[in-house]
Amino acid sequence: MRDTFVTNLAKLAQNDEKIFLVCGDLGFNVLEEFADLHPTRFLNGGISEQNIAGLCAGLSREGYTVYFYSIGNFPTLRCMEQIRYDIAYHNANVNIVAVGGGYAYGSLGTSHHATEEIGMLRMIPNMMVTSPSDPSEVKNILDITSKSTSPSYMRLNRSGEETINYLNTFSLGELHLAYSGSRQKNKAFISNGAICFEVYKDLVASKSSADLFSLPIVKPLEEESIFTQLAQYNEIIVVEEHQLNGGLGSTIQGIICDHFVISDSNSIPKIHRIGIQDSFQSLAGSQDFLREKAGLFNYRNYL
Repeated sequence: MRDTFVTNLAKLAQNDEKIFLVCGDLGFNVLEEFADLHPTRFLNGGISEQNIAGLCAGLSREGYTVYFYSIGNFPTLRCMEQIRYDIAYHNANVNIVAVGGGYAYGSLGTSHHATEEIGMLRMIPNMMVTSPSDPSEVKNILDITSKSTSPSYMRLNRSGEETINYLNTFSLGELHLAYSGSRQKNKAFISNGAICFEVYKDLVASKSSADLFSLPIVKPLEEESIFTQLAQYNEIIVVEEHQLNGGLGSTIQGIICDHFVISDSNSIPKIHRIGIQDSFQSLAGSQDFLREKAGLFNYRNYL
């Protein structure tokens, strides 16, 4: 996903001289594609993410569409105060991009496990929050944020992710059908981020009768549309590489409960949430190892 981000941002910057990329002392052999093409609009801000957040806010006041790229927790949790006051409060045109979402940098320990940031950033007014599932969604989100004038967050995995063969077009805040098992509408999986592709592979391999939806834009959401689609199902399984508190599953629960009370529906689907329990992961290891330890592959019990 990160390669798709860099390549497409560099292309967008060829036609938009206001696009500016700032990184936090990383991205070697990754960001050169942008830096070589647009050297006057690229800056390595060093290991000083809180300062970089303020710098990005200042650049946006000068008319730039700014992208702030760093690893997982460093442009997010470390900069929460700057994001809230310098960026979101002023509705600044700053787009935060974190590579290594979830357990992607699992071997580096808890400091690099980005598992709470989506829930925290969703709470901040003016922020668009996204977690693309594959490279095609990265490109579509970039097309939106490059034309927007408000702040956003995009969570990336690392690199090498395959593209899911989507069955419908990309729309802001909507569910995107990634796999259709049958027309019975009995069971649906919902996911986003890199783990969505794991769900997709298992559904295809098992020839499951369930459907799979990706929800790459977590905020804002077309809640009425989402409720209408999901109310057709008897059972929903939400899979996320994030803390259950404040994550995708709680978002889906809220939408269904809020809209049920004002709808004509007589029942709502059962919802199973598969995510990280209220705990830190003290182990270090590969992404799949930590996913297994956190119980994230338990969605396979519902295939």
